Amino acid sequence: MDAQRSHAGNRLSMWPQMAGPLAVALLAAFATPAAWGDIPRTADGKPDISGYYDTATTTPLERRGEAATVSEEEAGEVSDLIESISGAVQLDPNREAPPAGGDGSPGPAGNVGGYQTFWIDLGEEHTKINGEYRASIIIDPPNGRMPKRKPAALGRMQTLIREYSRPNDGTAWWGDEPGPYDDPEVRPLPDRCLVGFSSTGGPPMLPALYNNHKRIVQTPDHIMILTEMVHDARIVRMNAEHMPDDVRRWYGDSIGWWEGDTLVVETTNFNDTPALGNGASRNLKVLERFSRIDESTLLYNFTVEDPATWDAPWSGEYVWPETDEPVYEYACHEGNYSMGNILCGARRLEAEAAGEDALAAFAETPCGERVGMSAGTQTAAVGAE
Repeated sequence: MDAQRSHAGNRLSMWPQMAGPLAVALLAAFATPAAWGDIPRTADGKPDISGYYDTATTTPLERRGEAATVSEEEAGEVSDLIESISGAVQLDPNREAPPAGGDGSPGPAGNVGGYQTFWIDLGEEHTKINGEYRASIIIDPPNGRMPKRKPAALGRMQTLIREYSRPNDGTAWWGDEPGPYDDPEVRPLPDRCLVGFSSTGGPPMLPALYNNHKRIVQTPDHIMILTEMVHDARIVRMNAEHMPDDVRRWYGDSIGWWEGDTLVVETTNFNDTPALGNGASRNLKVLERFSRIDESTLLYNFTVEDPATWDAPWSGEYVWPETDEPVYEYACHEGNYSMGNILCGARRLEAEAAGEDALAAFAETPCGERVGMSAGTQTAAVGAE
């Protein structure tokens, strides 16, 4: 053994410049199996990332303060606050019905159309990475906030806000111009149950108000990522080329490959309305990285690049803990009468603006019946009957 050590020492003394790299390589070679030994792997040796994940987190997308991390106490305070406004408060099953039109409160008896807090599921834990509680999902730029948006992107956002977020003042304010209630296809995609809101299906896949579960199904040739909200299912084609540029999709075209033990997914070919929103354009490109922190946790990292929207790329990351709870069916259209009511309500407002004769004629239509009108009740409130 002494001779062997002496011989090894003589060899290293001959190439002192290699001592550092060799030591690092040897340490890595011995450390890697120990660190990753318990991580499940597929038959072809890749990390097995199949499973169910609860991606809800109390960590916001953008940083509110200056510090990149928060203390355990501060993270707990945020979680407690979110729990207090979410579904943790049980409702009295014997409570009285709310008054017609709601009582204006933020609770279940509030204004018609509002969610009660029972449905909100913003998570219970702050994202913790490398022992630190993150103050934001965004990690680059270093300030934890999105880069400055370009004027064209701000214009796209303002148009959406103007058309879809204007308060209802009870009039056909759009007049004779094309309006946001002309037909189903001009309504936002979440209203039409086509994609979820808040970029929950992504990419990038971000936490939403509720239904934050994901399911990953992995094969050597494809990765399927199912999002609980609505029915968003992304198919990642492994070791493939992107579709031709003229093929455009709501979720883009995703291709993937393995870099060591990290799954890398690149998505391009978005259409004009990517789920990310925030003014994002069809030029959007998203690079995602999935890697196991341990046998029950994924680290989800992403980089967003859209030169038509932001002055620079931006990146974020947060953890996806595995869960025993499966992804439930999100039957968005089942018993959902809102779309028809929205359109019929808009037709009634237009009839009111046109005068009594138009309103009387509208009352005889299926839409008139739907919103609670009849030939003798042209001025009845919607749903009064």
